[in-house]
Amino acid sequence: MMLRFFIAVISAAWLHMAAAQVEITSVSIDLKDKARLQRGATLYMNYCSGCHSLRYMRYNRMAQDLGLTTFSGEVDKDLLVNNLIFTSAEVYDPIRISMPEVDARQWFGRLPPDLSLSARERGADWIYTYLKSFYADSSRPFGANNALVPDVAMPNILEPLAGVVIADPARHLAGQSPNYLVLREPGEMSPQQFDSALQDLVTFLVYVSEPAKLVRYKMGVFVLLFLGVFLVFAYQLKISYWRDIERSNEKR
Repeated sequence: MMLRFFIAVISAAWLHMAAAQVEITSVSIDLKDKARLQRGATLYMNYCSGCHSLRYMRYNRMAQDLGLTTFSGEVDKDLLVNNLIFTSAEVYDPIRISMPEVDARQWFGRLPPDLSLSARERGADWIYTYLKSFYADSSRPFGANNALVPDVAMPNILEPLAGVVIADPARHLAGQSPNYLVLREPGEMSPQQFDSALQDLVTFLVYVSEPAKLVRYKMGVFVLLFLGVFLVFAYQLKISYWRDIERSNEKR
């Protein structure tokens, strides 16, 4: 019994030390890629929306920005309801969870956080690294732990896609951190497909954290065009002023 206790203590200490050495992986975000945003929204609604709300985002706004519209430009309600709304919510409602707060606190010890502003708070790279850092841990209530955030209360909801990942202390001690997480059993996706899926999901969360970015992208084109036209008139005005100054100097 004492041996098991010391092994558990040493393992916990090792995991906390390893977490401090996990390198944040960079991820490319392109909010203009509507196909990626749509795939990310599908992943979120299927795997995350049961516990995590997006209370600052409404279904109809999301559908409009992601291109889920009819030929006339109106929100395609059938497409939205059949693919992205899994509760009794209306298309004009904010994205909330159906799980009662009492149940959430009983199961997880706390209410799962709203993720509307998670990308602005943590950054896309941190979220991407966090989602890639889950591994199997039988000592945890949900059978999973996280290398970046040790003893996290969140279960590894993406395990069916990623496969069973385990922590290998030998690799860490050999200086191979943060690559001490090893795929033991493949999931529904290959590692490359899973990385791409995570990129889709993180891109969607970045969009949710600041939907106005898409509006600014459109406005930016017109602003640049206006400045280009203004530059032509400003340059002509400058030539005219300097011509008058040169004539004035000649008269002197």
